[in-house]
Amino acid sequence: MRLVSPFLRHVVYPGLARAGYLGRRGGAGPAIVTYHGVLPRGYCPIDPDLDGGLVSAEALRGQLKLLKQRYYVISPAQFLRWCESGEELPSRSVLLTCDDGLLNTLTEMVPILQELELTCLFLVTGASLGDVSSMLWHEELRLMLLCGGQTFTLDVPEIDLRSRVASAGEKRSLWWRLVKSLSPFDVKCRRRLLAEIRDQLSLPGNWSAQYLQDAAASSRFLVLNREGLQQLAAAGMSLGAHSLSHPILSLLSPEAVWQEITESRHGLEQAAGHRVWALAYPFGDTLAVTQREVKMAEQAGFACAFLNVGGGFGAETARFALPRVHVTGEMSLAEFEAHLSGFYASLHRRFHGGALGIGA
Repeated sequence: MRLVSPFLRHVVYPGLARAGYLGRRGGAGPAIVTYHGVLPRGYCPIDPDLDGGLVSAEALRGQLKLLKQRYYVISPAQFLRWCESGEELPSRSVLLTCDDGLLNTLTEMVPILQELELTCLFLVTGASLGDVSSMLWHEELRLMLLCGGQTFTLDVPEIDLRSRVASAGEKRSLWWRLVKSLSPFDVKCRRRLLAEIRDQLSLPGNWSAQYLQDAAASSRFLVLNREGLQQLAAAGMSLGAHSLSHPILSLLSPEAVWQEITESRHGLEQAAGHRVWALAYPFGDTLAVTQREVKMAEQAGFACAFLNVGGGFGAETARFALPRVHVTGEMSLAEFEAHLSGFYASLHRRFHGGALGIGA
């Protein structure tokens, strides 16, 4: 499949889109699209892996215009009624969602949504419940590794890690290993270990000032605070939960998972002043989410919960494991529609022998 990806991207998808084939595909349930933010004006991407999940303002506008022209973009309120009472939705309905609650969702994304008279469900973490904006810990970790020089060694006995890094690929692998190792710790311990890693990388205590003091960089890396959440709601957007601290939930104890899920909902309801009915699992793939997390999301009183993979028309629509189309910065408009239409998923099933599902 990987060998033919350039052919799919540059020949097959555009050809099918021009012929109208992708736009004619549909399914019984709605398709769900998810973003992770918009590249701020004036921000220069640092690393493809770090910034690849954000789209340009131009790409976002083009994708949303396509959705308005060929599909039916429903509001979060319509989607909730479909979840809870089975309200019938228009053919080829699409729900817009956005994870993480980065500051740029308010400064860059909301104006485009308002311009096109669309609404979106923004799923945010507990980091947005405070008065001061901060970075998501896993992005801060990735930035630290990028700033740590071309070659370095980390030795963290508490997580049984000793690793020498000498390439970009090794940094990427180390980052994911650290995300998995640090996820089971509570926020306080995780912060202590991040500080230890920072010291071993010989970064000064104020290393992140370059990202916090520049307007474009802060919009890229900081998350919304409580005031920003209120501004999102005032702009007509809906809020959902994305856990308290964005760990890999499947690696946590049952008690810690329950706290991450339930306290994020309660905190957001206090901040927003209304019901919070949707949850997006952090990282959201089949390794990060098991049946345990699915059951807990339902027990916690959410109306639905979202994955970050497997979306498009024709996908299964289990309420607490709803698949989504994860939009990336490198997607062309034709590739975006290939994922949305379910054509990409049908190819995946054909070449890999089944749809993406939740592990045990």
